[in-house]
Amino acid sequence: MHIIQQIAFIALAAVSIYFFSKKASELRRNIFLGKDEDFSDNKNLRWKNVLLLALGQKKMFKNLLVAIMHLIIYAGFIIINAEVLEIVLDGILGTHRLFAPVLGGLYGLLINFFEWLAVGVTLVCVVFLCRRNVIKLKRFISKDLNGWPRSDANYILITEIVLMSLFLTMNACDGLLQARGYGHYAKHATGQFFFSSLLQPIYSGFSNGTLVGIERTCWWLHIAGIFSFLNYLPYSKHLHIVLAFPNAYYAKLLPQGKMHNMQSVQNEVLYTMQPELAPVGAEPPAHFGAKDVFELSWKSLMDAYSCTECGRCTAECPANITGKLLSPRAIMMKTRDRLEEVGKNINTNKSFVADGKTLLHNYISVEELRACTTCNACVEACPVSISPLDIIVELRRSLIMEESNAPQEWNSTFSNIENNFAPWKFSPDERDKWAEELV
Repeated sequence: MHIIQQIAFIALAAVSIYFFSKKASELRRNIFLGKDEDFSDNKNLRWKNVLLLALGQKKMFKNLLVAIMHLIIYAGFIIINAEVLEIVLDGILGTHRLFAPVLGGLYGLLINFFEWLAVGVTLVCVVFLCRRNVIKLKRFISKDLNGWPRSDANYILITEIVLMSLFLTMNACDGLLQARGYGHYAKHATGQFFFSSLLQPIYSGFSNGTLVGIERTCWWLHIAGIFSFLNYLPYSKHLHIVLAFPNAYYAKLLPQGKMHNMQSVQNEVLYTMQPELAPVGAEPPAHFGAKDVFELSWKSLMDAYSCTECGRCTAECPANITGKLLSPRAIMMKTRDRLEEVGKNINTNKSFVADGKTLLHNYISVEELRACTTCNACVEACPVSISPLDIIVELRRSLIMEESNAPQEWNSTFSNIENNFAPWKFSPDERDKWAEELV
């Protein structure tokens, strides 16, 4: 029987890892469809961002209560799943609680700590479900989340509750079987654990065979749930669990609000003023800004996959607050949707075949882009260093410089800057006349 279970476990693990690796490879390919961008500077500060923003969740602590609850779920996910190592080795080797004899009394302390975390995770997940579905916080009932995104968040929270319940039930039945001196459970006695022992009265009237069946069922469902979650992750907003770390490392270190100018435009101005510097036979730039995901930087595409859909960016956006169509969260979600569609196109055709769609216009509208004030509030609010502003600016550059699509007010400003070197309709020679009244 042990051999059959080992073979079944190895097969389950192999299939799960294969499909996860395949999807992870597709995600990597999709991200690097974007333009290259150099992030090799200031590595010490970048690692500091990883520690503070990704691991330490620094930005979450602007709201202390929510930060603590999120930290409990985060710690539970990371620490409790460290026990998966033991489960995996038990499944491969056909053993039971492999680390118990190795760790001795420390094993009991660790499992007790895991159980405290499991209960904490369960309670916090219930609170978060209530915030989304009972209290209905404004940023969770936005139309941005209609359909799959809203269900996705609920599925994950419910799955966490189920996994924690399976973990506690498995320990409760295991403890009862140890106390009864039954089979190999007695040989690997670990003692009772605090929270699972409180559940034991529910199962105390069951026979040994039934307890073994419940314990094994919980064990299998627990590890199968983890493998399923692993393969669900790339299709879910919870991909940020993985991508938050590289996203924090590759976050822009420029002063907030400083935009990246287009070198080709700067060169054109320079060559107009100093023609002797213009290279002979230089190729004109292929395009200005971005119309589709291919023209965005790979960092912006990774941002799209890293988005937690928490809505903090949209909640802080002054354009959205005043009723404009713009939602920075929707910008990220639409970019990800377009990128996924491009990825499926490549999977089908081996290389991208034009489908008559672009991120600009088909996914993100002109009205959304024009509403942005470039105030940087969305970037400041994001807990995982995402910049919706980078995408907005690049799409708007394409609108203006490729399509000459701008409101009349903007065109007047552009004309004044070009002719008068300032947004106002005054000659540079007259710029200081206001000071004459002070004399």
